[in-house]
Amino acid sequence: MIDDKDTTHPTPDPLLEQHVGALRAELAGMNAPRCVEKELMQAFARQFPRKRRWYQRLSLPQWGTAGALCSLTAVAALLALSPHRAVTVGTPVVGIDKGAAFIAIESLERIEQEPDTRVVEAELPRTALASLGMPVDAANASDTVRAEMLLAADGQPLAVRLSDSE
Repeated sequence: MIDDKDTTHPTPDPLLEQHVGALRAELAGMNAPRCVEKELMQAFARQFPRKRRWYQRLSLPQWGTAGALCSLTAVAALLALSPHRAVTVGTPVVGIDKGAAFIAIESLERIEQEPDTRVVEAELPRTALASLGMPVDAANASDTVRAEMLLAADGQPLAVRLSDSE
């Protein structure tokens, strides 16, 4: 289409300009029916389908699965790369007998290596068990607690279990 404001082309022939101007005036009033444009666009879309990008091809559940896997991978990497320290809360438990647990006084390796152990009942002062987590205050500091002691062959205490029987 020739533009009157276009300065890059030389001015057209005046006779030709009359005919082109008449053609412009005639075509300005003509429009294609709405359905024709719509059908042409649909035919073009069928013939040349838009290619979706890779991230548009994934469905919402696939994105959710990918996000969950990335999160698990990140957590696993953080756990693998972070230095580990063993954290003990309280004192380690040696064994459970009739619902009560032995509380280790010595290391678990020492207790496992001891060939001959025996269990002895004892009355212990509450203050002696304070280091194992027994609550002690001024009112009950002089009380005794019934306990069972796991002793080594040489008589050294390895573990203690508090008895509920009085």
